[in-house]
Amino acid sequence: MQAAPRIILGIDPGTQILGYGIIKIDAKKLEILTLGVVKLDKFSDHGVRLKRIFERLTALIETYSPTEMALEAPFFGKNVQSMLKLGRAQGVAMAAGLMKELSINEYAPRKVKQSITGKGNATKEQVADMLQRIFGFEEMPKFMDATDGLAVAYCHYLDSTNIIKKQSVGVKKPAKKQSAKNAWSDFAKKNENRVK
Repeated sequence: MQAAPRIILGIDPGTQILGYGIIKIDAKKLEILTLGVVKLDKFSDHGVRLKRIFERLTALIETYSPTEMALEAPFFGKNVQSMLKLGRAQGVAMAAGLMKELSINEYAPRKVKQSITGKGNATKEQVADMLQRIFGFEEMPKFMDATDGLAVAYCHYLDSTNIIKKQSVGVKKPAKKQSAKNAWSDFAKKNENRVK
């Protein structure tokens, strides 16, 4: 019996532009269902921006029915106010997912870049270029935030697949400990010329 397809919503939270990408995995075949951005810079009120994030993500979840959400964790910057606003945007995105009973996963920006390009300090352009090769889309999105959202979804797919592989391998039982007496007699037999 074939497993149900996995649909992962990846989000690059932002207070100016929020990027998203949704991928479908069906029998190890990967495809992009959609990717894009939610432009928030036209709203001056932060509360209105948060409301827009919630509404737009809820609509995406209802349209594409993902079961998993992956978010890029905010990185720590020097501007505390920016960090607080970004944290709120991420919290609202999580709330939209939790309202629809999605599993929520979070990844550090460095881990996302590392999983896509092999380098934790890769540029947005390098990440987008690698994703274009992996998924084979022809036209690069206008905003790199969209490919950042896609990168988070793909990072989660890779990370969760590795977890599944680790679990299916099984755990080896530890070897039985030899008693001190047996250990000494084994050593003595193997090293007769050293033991007198």
